[in-house]
Amino acid sequence: MRIELFNSDNLNIIELNTTGDNEIYIKGDSESKYVEGEVFNIFAKCFENAEKLYEFFGSTKYNSRKIVPLRNELLIKLNLLEKIDSCDAFINHINQIFLGQEFIDELCKEDVDWKQNWKFYLKKLIELNQDLISITDKCIEEERVLWVIGY
Repeated sequence: MRIELFNSDNLNIIELNTTGDNEIYIKGDSESKYVEGEVFNIFAKCFENAEKLYEFFGSTKYNSRKIVPLRNELLIKLNLLEKIDSCDAFINHINQIFLGQEFIDELCKEDVDWKQNWKFYLKKLIELNQDLISITDKCIEEERVLWVIGY
């Protein structure tokens, strides 16, 4: 928890926004969902693979042409996460991700016994993965555009 004043240079969150169209979105809308950057890094490759022009510190649009590829990438990630069956496999998976060490570093700060609690953190990542898939499903069903905005 940060008990200090800070500027936008120190933000490290991702906004998932489904309120706009192909041209514009409502920044910070009440429907938006947010993910901390260290956690989002675990899934960033899914977003990059679905949209080659993905911009981490900016906005990236996933319209009807890109939302299904994103959903497919997230399903692949979910399958990989669900196959993890040991702490070593969990660590190995995270370490293979670009900036995955940042996630491990945050775990170390939050929970000194995280290695004993790795199943809890894996479960949380699987739940987040499922939530991300639900957002893509909503976009497909309601013909919405997903904007992913990094701060």
